Amino acid sequence: MAICTINPTTGRIEAEFAAHDAAETSRRITESAAAFAALGETCFDERAEWMRAAASLLEAESEATARLLTSEMGKPISQARAEVLKCARALRFYADNASTFLADEPVADPAIVAAQRAVVTYRPLGVILAVMPWNFPLWQAIRFAAPALMAGNTALLKHSSNVPQTALYLDALFERSGFPSGSFRVLFIGAGDVESVIRDARVKAVTLTGSEGAGRAVAAIAGSEVKKSVIELGGSDPFIVMPSADVEAASSIAVKARFSNTGQSCVCAKRFIVHTDIYDEFTRLFVEKTRALNVGDPMDESVEIGPLATEQAREDIAALVDDAIAKGASLLAGGHRPDLPGWFYEPTVLSDLTDDMRIVTEESFGPVASLYRVNDLDEAITIANQTEFGLSSSVWTNDAADEAAFISRIEAGAVFVNGMTVSFPELPFGGIKNSGYGRELGRHGIREFTNVKTVWKG
Repeated sequence: MAICTINPTTGRIEAEFAAHDAAETSRRITESAAAFAALGETCFDERAEWMRAAASLLEAESEATARLLTSEMGKPISQARAEVLKCARALRFYADNASTFLADEPVADPAIVAAQRAVVTYRPLGVILAVMPWNFPLWQAIRFAAPALMAGNTALLKHSSNVPQTALYLDALFERSGFPSGSFRVLFIGAGDVESVIRDARVKAVTLTGSEGAGRAVAAIAGSEVKKSVIELGGSDPFIVMPSADVEAASSIAVKARFSNTGQSCVCAKRFIVHTDIYDEFTRLFVEKTRALNVGDPMDESVEIGPLATEQAREDIAALVDDAIAKGASLLAGGHRPDLPGWFYEPTVLSDLTDDMRIVTEESFGPVASLYRVNDLDEAITIANQTEFGLSSSVWTNDAADEAAFISRIEAGAVFVNGMTVSFPELPFGGIKNSGYGRELGRHGIREFTNVKTVWKG
């Protein structure tokens, strides 16, 4: 199994690492279990001090770390810097709030349950395995690690095999900041080795962000072991624009919502559902702004679209576009591989889509936008919900009745009104339907991997 950094801008291998064998994997699990025992002797204030130290390290090393992200998966450098600083913010958020989120909750009137004292407590579970993707290689791991460690759990990370240097950076970060050795450990293993780790008695729960197939497999294994799992999978998020919206603003944010991170995000807007009264105006603006995006070397400060992270990712997105065009879709922008080394694909806009096209039902994980014309709110909601995914959504309207209908009826884990979907440390994040279950971030995220324990005293 290849664990290596292949620079997607050049296609060249920059670093290679040996996979961990069964013995080394077991040793790391043992180390994590020992660290859990050590964390059990600590308090929130101690863990918060270490977490803030990790945030300070990230901030001090933000430029080098950002360049590492860009070299491993092709993220434009300005977006890589933003990712690093967002991670530092999340570390501080949980350092500041974990003790409140996990504070004992006494029952106001214990006599109701025939007790002198009745309390709900939140206790850590133990060693938690995280299986994480490459698209936000630092953020995906941090948004798991920060709440897990602050709750008193320890963390094992099976990261995507194309971002090993980011994984190693994380492996050292928490120990450098003061956490007991082994509190956060990376496993260099393949997908086929994940099952044995989940089934290991020392591992108490698992979280995965990734493909639907991987999520189903991990959830099934965890279920068979009666272990808690949190699963965040793909998305085909709708971006709905109604006549009362500010079309100029909506079109600008639509470009950012679709093409940030070169379109490689579960919560990128992917399907643009536009009311017929403003469809032509929105489409003209959206296509113009898409064509104006600067494609090139992601280390260049002016570049907005870098390469796809892997050669296979580019082939997958090209296949979706080719299938749609062959079946009658209109190509309004892009649709080609530019004459550049590496794994680039032009920002692309498609319209006139029909149900027999793969892009209508599959997630387009790259710089491709799908446009739909609708006649009213009901049709917009029908199209928004006609996907197996339900991660997030964005609706653009200044009509209060429309807003209320969208919030109530769209099947998704979030609705963003007059803005693009963004994950915040303060807000729970996750989906429904085939986008998974459970929540990360916010108060809800830190409680996912705790034992909600009832304490009753008569």
